[in-house]
Amino acid sequence: MLIDFLKNLLVYLLCPQSEYTVVNTSVYAIEVVVIAYAIFLILRKIKIHVDKNLAISVFPFVVLGSSLRVLVDMKILKTDIFAAPFSYISVAFITVAVLSIAALLQRKFKIPYFKTVAFIGTLLALFPLLIVITGIVNLYGAFLVAIFVLPWFILLKISKWSLENKIVSFIHIFDATTTFVSIKYFSYSELHVLPNLIITSFTPFSFVLLKAFAVCAILILIDRYCKEREFKNYLKLIIAVLGMATGIRDFFRMLALA
Repeated sequence: MLIDFLKNLLVYLLCPQSEYTVVNTSVYAIEVVVIAYAIFLILRKIKIHVDKNLAISVFPFVVLGSSLRVLVDMKILKTDIFAAPFSYISVAFITVAVLSIAALLQRKFKIPYFKTVAFIGTLLALFPLLIVITGIVNLYGAFLVAIFVLPWFILLKISKWSLENKIVSFIHIFDATTTFVSIKYFSYSELHVLPNLIITSFTPFSFVLLKAFAVCAILILIDRYCKEREFKNYLKLIIAVLGMATGIRDFFRMLALA
């Protein structure tokens, strides 16, 4: 019994699944938590602070992972390495490796680590992103997303919240709006368990509202109860990266495959 359980768990850990279930979704969530915390410890070890320089410099790696994932969807890349959950693990490994090299160069040659990271990330992301962009056929989808996120942008703009909370919230609203537009106007279906339950139980737009509420609530809790500033910044960065990764991937997939 125990051996069978461990065997099934290993399959879920190492093999991308064609269908999301409560079990493999839970396993993937645990993987993300473990990897995220391990990266936080590594950042401390190599003495990189979690600030806007780090956030900006890792952005190209998010674009890299999302672009490669879209290329898998477009059947241009035929590999499981850049399909979930491997895509998160692969890009996380590349990002940490580059951060470590950049931290070493900063100590030895006084080159700011974030410049090295941003430069390498941009070079790596440029080619797959250009391939994705050349495959865009659905500009109407981009127009719809822009129309639906504009009120949220204005609302966040005039709010008195901190800038980082506004950015993180908008990223997830963009992600949820892209999902809504894809399902409502282009006949996509949601594969993830919880979003699919919300969308089928209510409406696709309800997912936008619930996700906006959930992310804002989480950010409020982090601000209220997380006392260590470095870890607080890191939690917000991870939340932003997760939303950005799926948002960019879904957005470009809709534009290229609708």
